[in-house]
Amino acid sequence: MKIGKLQIFKKGFRAYYLLVISIVVLTIVIQSMTQYSLNQQRSTALIVNLSGRQRMLTQRVLNELYSCRYHNCDYAEMKLALTKLYQMNGFLQNGNKALKIEPLDDAQIRREFDRLEPHLEWLYAELRDFQNFKNISFNDVRYRVDRFTHIMDGIVLLFQKKAEKDIKTMMVIELELAIFSIVIIFFEIFFIVNPIINRIMDQKKRLSEIAWHQSHVFTSHMKNISDLQYVLKVEKNPERQKEIYGFIGEELDELKKVSKRMVKSLKKTSQETRPHHFVIKKVEDFLEKYHLMPSNKELIHDDTVHSSE
Repeated sequence: MKIGKLQIFKKGFRAYYLLVISIVVLTIVIQSMTQYSLNQQRSTALIVNLSGRQRMLTQRVLNELYSCRYHNCDYAEMKLALTKLYQMNGFLQNGNKALKIEPLDDAQIRREFDRLEPHLEWLYAELRDFQNFKNISFNDVRYRVDRFTHIMDGIVLLFQKKAEKDIKTMMVIELELAIFSIVIIFFEIFFIVNPIINRIMDQKKRLSEIAWHQSHVFTSHMKNISDLQYVLKVEKNPERQKEIYGFIGEELDELKKVSKRMVKSLKKTSQETRPHHFVIKKVEDFLEKYHLMPSNKELIHDDTVHSSE
């Protein structure tokens, strides 16, 4: 496959590219899942924390009302606490980009917020006007705050259970992904790495045989030819010279046979189908399907000894 002047899956490296790319992809997927899990845990922890603060804000509203009724009134503090309480209730349900809170999608928690809504609306409607503080019943406010706190306790508990469930789900997914990664790595070891190593060792053995032929058989035949040449120089009898020419021809024929055996030994390594060849073929078929590999490509396996006769 060629992209511009960049050539990918060059001859002699297909299996190695497949091995490296699969490891890189697995690493990226595992890291992505880990980062996603951490982000989800941070988001859940923030939601649980903000839900807990809602209970604190209702108590603060009640305390500010008590101060306004019997002590010095700080309307600004009351207004700030009431506004935060009302706004945060909306953020917890509808989400907020600034706080990185996703919209609530749990039906059970939504129902609890629906139960909470009347009490919050009553508090906001009755307490947002400071002139109404003297007319409002303190017991009514305390009842609404108690109901709000009770329901919010249940919501916080549901958020915590949802967080634990999400963490368990992510742990299961990460475990399955780890097992899948191990399976892939073992598959590559047994069906790509080991066959390539065995192939290399087999080629080494064959090259040793070829080297032996070169050092012994070739040397022997070349020595015979050299001796016959010397005899040919000193021999004056035409009949004997013709016979010597015949011997030299026989030695040359033997050299040709040795050369053919050497080439046959080299070519033999490329005739056997290996498991990783099947994997590489699948990858190349996939690339060819989407027109990412030229149709006139030359398939040369990564562990084949190349020769020319």
